[in-house]
Amino acid sequence: MSRLTVCRDCCCGSTGKVPALDHAEQLRRLSEIADVRVSDCLDVCEQANVVVVRPSPAGRAAGGRPVWLGLVNHPDAVEDIAAWIRAGGPGLAPIPDILTLYVFTKPRS
Repeated sequence: MSRLTVCRDCCCGSTGKVPALDHAEQLRRLSEIADVRVSDCLDVCEQANVVVVRPSPAGRAAGGRPVWLGLVNHPDAVEDIAAWIRAGGPGLAPIPDILTLYVFTKPRS
């Protein structure tokens, strides 16, 4: 199963930064489709809300790498992420075109 890392305890999870999103509901829905780890801060606040999709063990064996998604602020994005994970996720299924709009390269620390 793919795992998700979701930035939540800084600006990504705040209604101050993204007021139109039900942050708790998004987290609940993501938890229904994958193992979710909540991070305090992933240091890419300009991309709030950040979701990192990590490959399953089979996906990693097939060459899959984590995919960083930023500005995941539309409720339908969770359904797009869910569909990709159900199809296999990173390494096993191509990323849906709609999700490529959210992909960004994690800056080096």
